[in-house]
Amino acid sequence: MNRKSNWLYMSIALVVIIFLVFYLLKSKGKDNQSPKSNTPEVKQKQQAKVDAFVVKPSLLIDEISVSGSLLAYEEVELKNEVPGRIVFINLPEGKQIKKGTLLVKLFDDDLQAGLNKLQIQLAIQEKIYERQAELLKVTGISQNDFDQTGLALNSLRADIEVQKVLIRKTEVLAPFDGVIGLRSISVGAEVTPSTLLATIRSEDKLKLDFSVPEKYSTEIQPGMKIIFTMSNDEKPYEATVMATEQGIDVSTRNLKVRAVVDNKSEHLLPGAFTDVNLKLSEKQNALLIPTQAIIPSAKIKSVILAKNGKAHFTVVRTGVRRASNIEITDGIQPGDTIITTGILFLREGSKLSFSTIKNDSI
Repeated sequence: MNRKSNWLYMSIALVVIIFLVFYLLKSKGKDNQSPKSNTPEVKQKQQAKVDAFVVKPSLLIDEISVSGSLLAYEEVELKNEVPGRIVFINLPEGKQIKKGTLLVKLFDDDLQAGLNKLQIQLAIQEKIYERQAELLKVTGISQNDFDQTGLALNSLRADIEVQKVLIRKTEVLAPFDGVIGLRSISVGAEVTPSTLLATIRSEDKLKLDFSVPEKYSTEIQPGMKIIFTMSNDEKPYEATVMATEQGIDVSTRNLKVRAVVDNKSEHLLPGAFTDVNLKLSEKQNALLIPTQAIIPSAKIKSVILAKNGKAHFTVVRTGVRRASNIEITDGIQPGDTIITTGILFLREGSKLSFSTIKNDSI
């Protein structure tokens, strides 16, 4: 019985060994018969099928868009210089007024009475001065007394001028030709120098304030023409750069610019938001390539050129960048073929197979 068991165990072991040997031989045969497509050389050939772009000179307009705000060319908050009670108002809301027009008058009866008193004293002093001048001719009065009378006369004249200045401070005059805004006071109101009476704005032209990044600061010059649009009006408007801040804001790294808008329109209101378009330069023969063709690194930028059917890496310098294309200022020439896809799988000297080659200018 034991002999039969031993033979049985030996037979099972032999079958297992034969099965393992057969399995190993079969696996090795499959490995030897695997297609050559998995080799690195063939894999590289499959990955080298790329798209390309032929470089041609194109028109490049270097422009940027920034936001801005419209401002009144002249705008003033009307306030009185001295406290008092309003006795007269001439603030026609939304109406045009001329420079020097009396807008608000404060109570000044006490000042007028004081002025009248001084004028009477001046008239009396002038007569005394005239009589003493006649007496001085016949030595009827000393020179010292005559000089004292003249001093008192001049002092009264100075007091009258001071009184007139105080009276003028009770009047608010239009500082320039403009349109009155909404008034904030009524006749009889007690006001102080901090009380806002109304606003006045010039109507003939506007100012446009905006800021540009520091890198464009040298491109902005007085007299430069700009185009802007409004959020509620797609019509383009023109403005002319008047001046810049002459200094970069350290917190935003922007340069503040001010332009003048001469073509006044009912759609252009002070305080409105604008979209400003700045045309900085124009190049007729710029070399533009798709943005995805650039290979960036820490210090340089490269592109892959197709030369004699092989990949050639070339260092380039870039200029103006757009959403889908970028200007190349150095490193390539018109007519060069730039690889635009599959660039991550290419090496120097890799053989190329093209899917498409675009010849259209960007």
